[in-house]
Amino acid sequence: MDRLRIEGGRPLEGEVRISGAKNAALPIMCAALLSGEPLELTRVPRLVDVSTMAKLLAQMGVEVERAGEEQMRLAARRVTDPSAPYELVKTMRASVLVLGPLLARCGRARVSLPGGCAIGLRPVDQHVKGLQAMGATITVEHGYMNAVAERLRGARIVMDLVTVTGTENLMMAAALAEGETILENAAREPEVVDLARCLSAMGAKIEGAGTPVVRITGVGTLRGARHAVMPDRIETGTYLAAAAAAGGKVRLVGAALQALDATLEKLREAGAVVRASESAIELEMRERPRAVSLRTEPYPGFPTDMQAQFMALATVASGTALITETIFENRFMHALELQRLGADISLQGNTAVVKGVERLQGASVMATDLRASAGLVIAGLVADGVTTIERIYHLDRGYEALEKKLAALGARVERLRS
Repeated sequence: MDRLRIEGGRPLEGEVRISGAKNAALPIMCAALLSGEPLELTRVPRLVDVSTMAKLLAQMGVEVERAGEEQMRLAARRVTDPSAPYELVKTMRASVLVLGPLLARCGRARVSLPGGCAIGLRPVDQHVKGLQAMGATITVEHGYMNAVAERLRGARIVMDLVTVTGTENLMMAAALAEGETILENAAREPEVVDLARCLSAMGAKIEGAGTPVVRITGVGTLRGARHAVMPDRIETGTYLAAAAAAGGKVRLVGAALQALDATLEKLREAGAVVRASESAIELEMRERPRAVSLRTEPYPGFPTDMQAQFMALATVASGTALITETIFENRFMHALELQRLGADISLQGNTAVVKGVERLQGASVMATDLRASAGLVIAGLVADGVTTIERIYHLDRGYEALEKKLAALGARVERLRS
């Protein structure tokens, strides 16, 4: 099992290019199921989750071709097997995003329940409730959701809680449903908007994406299209937080500025100088960061996927930060690993009290999930000595060429092959 070895204590200086967003690419890949014509994508990141989704779609009969370094062509001329087996779903919960498109295109689907998740419960009940309102019959047997619908019908769906994948699943299903579907309390994340842009290019009629109310008027068929996946705002935020913690000056090219308001606000509050243009973001930090308190919330609030990175930043900041997690009930496991590096963190329910220390000390730590891994990398970059991070397969799910990009910024980091 691969490990990451980091020699800390060096400021970050230089420029890196931001990859396409994992959380946008995955649902957009599923959108290919809605049409018999090819969907051509650019800026598709090379990640384990993307490879897993490609494998899942291929076993359904979708032709998947990597045309270049960042290009992908998907053609679902025939869907031969509308099912998602547990073997693939258990490694990537986003696999549930095939449920809506399969029902809309094929009238049936057999999709494994995702099972447990290290950071907490992520129920699919909102997906099921919405599809049932559109006329689907869904039963659960032997760990699988079995869904059938002769033709989905438009409906008014009020979601009990904001869910990104639920909004995406229902939006895709509604694109081919009969009549109008209204999604209320819809997720507003930029990745939802990017999916809507792709669906619109395929001929879908969608209004209100990025607002709490999305209206979709179903059409008979969707066509093929070309679409560029949006830049990854979490990858962008991670490198910015790393530079804020380690000090130095970095320039990130190809970032999605409009999707980063909450993150940039907190970085400036921590003392970073942030300069942004349409094509790049620069961050400069020449002093010890100031402690910043935050509370995770659905977009446009502070993203839960940046919580671990900001906790790592807080460990070496001046002052005390209160970090409150409201999205996932078990997303503080990285706090225990940060303590191994000398961090002063106490947990009080869903709030972490982080008292900044002058220096962290390198040690061996273990990653527990994707974003926790990123937080540990940041901590390793600022710690004295050597930090070794175990189980970095989590990182490979969501960060493209992490060690190469950090090395381009002057970090001493290497992957140790097992």
